Amino acid sequence: MNRTQLISAVAEKTGLKKKDAETAVAAVLDAVEASLVAGEKVQLFGFGNFSVEERAARQGRNPATGETITIPASKQIKFAPASVLKAKVNG
Repeated sequence: MNRTQLISAVAEKTGLKKKDAETAVAAVLDAVEASLVAGEKVQLFGFGNFSVEERAARQGRNPATGETITIPASKQIKFAPASVLKAKVNG
């Protein structure tokens, strides 16, 4: 499902016009993004949790040359699905 399909699904389920559904979807995604950028955890009951974790700098190897390189520290977004969602997906 892409963003356009999500907007159509929201419009269909809520009875909103597509323009209003697009605004609602954009607002939800913007709120999640803003929380993650601020380093906050986003908990959506029945769906899952989004969080940001720090990855330390580490040593790696260039596969083409075998040269040791330093991989810089970074932040990663993690998603942990809720048990309810897992149960639905696994049938």
